[in-house]
Amino acid sequence: MRLATLRLDGGTAAVRVDSDSSATVIDGYADLSALLGDADWKSVAERASGKTVDLADADYAPVVPAPGKIVCVGLNYATHIKEMGRDLPEYPTLFSKFKEALTGPYDDVLVPAYAGSQLDWEAELAVVIGKQAYQVSEPDAAEYIAGYSVINDYTMRDYQYRTLQWDQGKTFEKTSGFGPVLDTDYQLGTAIETRLEGEVMQSSNTSDLVFTPAKLVDYISHIVTLQPGDVIITGTTGGVGHARKPARYIQDGEVCEVTIEGLGTVKNKTIIK
Repeated sequence: MRLATLRLDGGTAAVRVDSDSSATVIDGYADLSALLGDADWKSVAERASGKTVDLADADYAPVVPAPGKIVCVGLNYATHIKEMGRDLPEYPTLFSKFKEALTGPYDDVLVPAYAGSQLDWEAELAVVIGKQAYQVSEPDAAEYIAGYSVINDYTMRDYQYRTLQWDQGKTFEKTSGFGPVLDTDYQLGTAIETRLEGEVMQSSNTSDLVFTPAKLVDYISHIVTLQPGDVIITGTTGGVGHARKPARYIQDGEVCEVTIEGLGTVKNKTIIK
């Protein structure tokens, strides 16, 4: 099953995506954050019979717009770890992103001029939690995952490396395209790719993850309780602009696309102003 949050009638609505061309409104839920707060969310979505929405001109909001926590994982694809000159980690590298950093999968990304000198892409698989998880073991982790989506962990490299803590370069307002859908049935092992102005920048496979979603749910839930609607961003693969020689960054007016086969594409134009 595929779910999304659409901007409709001056607000937003949680919808079930029934085909490439139509979706059904899930009445009573303003977005997927609200829906996932219902313990019976999956059955509610499956039974939904609200109005039909034509997706031809749909306006997609961030798929889960108000997660209580966004836990990011650094250095989690073997290819990216090697290009950064590091050894494979024994434990996940964790940092945070705030919900204000999220934007729709097709929205323009507006970057203030003072932060526009080293803009980078990071194609990532997002894991969305479906029920409260505390001290969950890896074999049981799948039942706590609602589904998966696509996100660009859009990064201001100069801000990221001002200090040893990365958060400030990762959470600029409305920069991380997130969506378009939450897929409850996605399986690891598909292509993940970034294109900048049509040119392939990153190309790998989600099977290259060092720490799988199940391992991450296990590890993180032994630190803090994961709540329904929380998001784990699982890290990026090789090919980021900052690691290139010479480095390459997103410029004003350029379009960046992040695609995960089977999940869809986030496509955002950067505007520096």
